[in-house]
Amino acid sequence: MNNLSIIIVNWNNRDLLIHCLKSIKQIIKKLKVETFVVDNRSANGSAEFVRKTFPNLNVILNVENLGFAKANNQAIKLSKGEYLLLLNPDTKLKSGAVETLLSFM
Repeated sequence: MNNLSIIIVNWNNRDLLIHCLKSIKQIIKKLKVETFVVDNRSANGSAEFVRKTFPNLNVILNVENLGFAKANNQAIKLSKGEYLLLLNPDTKLKSGAVETLLSFM
């Protein structure tokens, strides 16, 4: 079982999403984490870029923009983490933040 499922809903935020995913990769080292990117039909190649650059992530491609709540629910149904972390694509994780949140939980 994964400790944490990270879910990011994206819509045309490619550059911000890339920085967010890089921060996850750099910060999360000791935890068992699965990461989902739910793309709400971005027109800027976000999903394709994520698939090429981060092949171990779970990418869900929507054929229409389902909105924030429905897109999160898609990934939540597939997640296996003990805990869920819903991130916006403009988020950058800081060292120790996730461990602090998990220890609180």
